[in-house]
Amino acid sequence: MSGLLESIPDAVALRCLAHVPLHLHPNLELVSRSWRAAIRSDELFRVRQEVRSSEHLLCVCAFDPENIWQVYSPNCDRWLTLPLLPSRIRHLAHFGAVTTAGKLFVLGGGSDAVNPLTGDHDGTFATDEVWSYDFVQRRWTPLASMLLPRAMFACCVLEGKIVVAGGFTTCRKSISGAEMYDPENDVWTSIPDLHRTHNSACSGLVVNGKVHVLHKGLSTVQVLESVKLGWAVKDYGWPQGPMAVVEDVLYVMSHGLVFKQEGDTWKMVASASEFKRRIGMAMTSLSEEVLIVGGVIGPDRLNWDIKPLSDVDVLTVGNDRPAWRRVAPMTRCRGTILGCTQLTI
Repeated sequence: MSGLLESIPDAVALRCLAHVPLHLHPNLELVSRSWRAAIRSDELFRVRQEVRSSEHLLCVCAFDPENIWQVYSPNCDRWLTLPLLPSRIRHLAHFGAVTTAGKLFVLGGGSDAVNPLTGDHDGTFATDEVWSYDFVQRRWTPLASMLLPRAMFACCVLEGKIVVAGGFTTCRKSISGAEMYDPENDVWTSIPDLHRTHNSACSGLVVNGKVHVLHKGLSTVQVLESVKLGWAVKDYGWPQGPMAVVEDVLYVMSHGLVFKQEGDTWKMVASASEFKRRIGMAMTSLSEEVLIVGGVIGPDRLNWDIKPLSDVDVLTVGNDRPAWRRVAPMTRCRGTILGCTQLTI
């Protein structure tokens, strides 16, 4: 990497390039070989942190098309499409998706592919495979496999490490096992098992620096107090529905309303009645906002058609009077959301 800008030291030129948004990087690579080397260098992304030009992005994977991820930048209201996830499993679904250290991780899951002639699934219910996408090198890389294959499990990032817990290894066998992944060393280690396992999918979120595992339809929550102490079972009486954490505050969509947790009480912050007919959507957060992404409309008793959606609706919860607004729709992905996570890079 030399001679980026004539008569300007490379260190200064790199600080200039650090302010260029991520979606323009492919264009910058066309300038010269030295620019390509700079754009694909870890040094550039370290400088981005130094000059505080890091971006908050949203990574999304939907049912259609299979194994494709898109990334949304709120700064330019645009979507980028990542290279195809090179998994051997067609229509990978029920996986875990998180980001840490500026990379996207896709873990486990199974196939939703169906033979159009027989109607049979392809037979892969759960896998132990793990992939990461490097936004510097712009490629997918296989990583160390999980200790157990699993699907429909909880997956979170805690202090830079990935925690997975629960889920299913087969359609009839749910598991209580939990493990932790160290991205720096590419190593999985066992951590204490969940106290309970249930015959329902589970999900995870981090609130107040602790991993919370929720099983669909149950009021109890299992909380990872610490890796040494293990899990505690709590009955918080949280409302049932999609959840998102914004600046360490929990938001829930339930009965056509969005609620905000305030201590032991819940405050209604906005109506969500317009999403009542939508299923398979994702509720997530990005910066100070709650987002509703994708999903499908229908069928109902009057209309049996199913309409896959690429819509993205945003609620700025920090406003005195939060109101929904629509941003750029996904350009490739549509329908049921399989994976959705925020990325800071």
